[in-house]
Order: sequence, then structure tokens, then C-alpha cells
Amino acid sequence: MALKNLQDEVDQWTSQFEPQYWKPHEILARLMEEIGELAREVNHLHGPKKKKSSEKEQELGTEIADVIFTLCCLANSNGVNLEEAWKQVMDKCYNRDNNRYQKK
Repeated sequence: MALKNLQDEVDQWTSQFEPQYWKPHEILARLMEEIGELAREVNHLHGPKKKKSSEKEQELGTEIADVIFTLCCLANSNGVNLEEAWKQVMDKCYNRDNNRYQKK
């Protein structure tokens, strides 16, 4: 699914609410919460901190998707086209950073 499709799907779902999007600093706070949940899950899966038996199972993919959803909200509320922004980032990768790292 293209980034535009993700943004459109988020926009369609959020359009039923008033306000449609929170203020940018509120979305950023939500993003930090989601990042914390993602970090906790990665730490449980790959780090020294294992889950308590009383903790609910989370899916790494779901935690990543929560971050993507929140980023789409931030982008949509600020009129950012993520596909265009993504192209700019990848252009940097292939041009500026192409010889920066050791290749296989």
C-alpha cells in the first residue's frame, strides 16, 4: 500500500471526529507514547528485559503500525505529502549517502 493510501485511509477514518486531528504537539505526545510502547516491545523481544507473566502479549508489527498511524495523523494535520517526503529521503540515501556505508 502506498503512503498516499495510508494517509487517505487515516484521513477518512479521522474525518468522523471533531476535531479531526489533535494539535501537532498533542499528536507528538501521542507519538512519543507509541514509540515508548514500541521500544518496550523490542526490549522484551531482543533485550534483557523480559515480560512479566501478567503482561499482555503485544505484536511488534502492531506497535510499528501504531507509530505509522500516528505519523500519518501528524502529516495529514500539517498538509505533508509523505510520498513526496519519502522520495526526498530516498534521493538522499541513493545520492548523498550511497557511499557512506560499507556495502556487501
